[in-house]
Amino acid sequence: MTRFIGLTGGIGAGKSETLAAFDRQGAAILSTDAVTHELLEDPAVHEALAERWGDEIAPNGEIDRKLVAERVFQNREELAFLESVLHPRVGRHLLEWRRRLNPETHVAVVEVPLLFEAAMEGAFDSTVAVVADDEVRDARLAERGQAGLEGREDRQLDQDEKARRADHVIRNDRTLAELEGRVAELIAEIAGAGAG
Repeated sequence: MTRFIGLTGGIGAGKSETLAAFDRQGAAILSTDAVTHELLEDPAVHEALAERWGDEIAPNGEIDRKLVAERVFQNREELAFLESVLHPRVGRHLLEWRRRLNPETHVAVVEVPLLFEAAMEGAFDSTVAVVADDEVRDARLAERGQAGLEGREDRQLDQDEKARRADHVIRNDRTLAELEGRVAELIAEIAGAGAG
């Protein structure tokens, strides 16, 4: 039986790297962020956004993601609109992905940044929160050319709260080998629980 795991964590905690570690350890993986990026190329999404925000949202026929971010940042009404367009489509994609999983798959992991905020934890057999020290997270954001943590987590639970709510916690502020080891241990634990 496949164990279905929701992966979340704070900004800059290393959710994507942890998801990649799950992949390297043999789990099936899906990133809802990646699905969202794909959906921004969907003609129906393009049409809905252009109808709301005008054709300038898609110069040269491609959605300007930076402009979308500017429209929704600090504007809850516009954010709610964007989520109303994207979230049902992401949900359908997730269900279809799950339906197509090989029956031999022991662990399937879905990265959902706003897992607890969107009250999606009930959709999973268990949840994992990725955490890292604030200094490490700030440094990672700086490496990506993004602003620091301050003001970026307003829509999110802080990582300590995510860790409290999660069934499992992975620290990701040490070496890649340590991350890999912790992920391998967790897969064995989760797959073992599913077999029981």
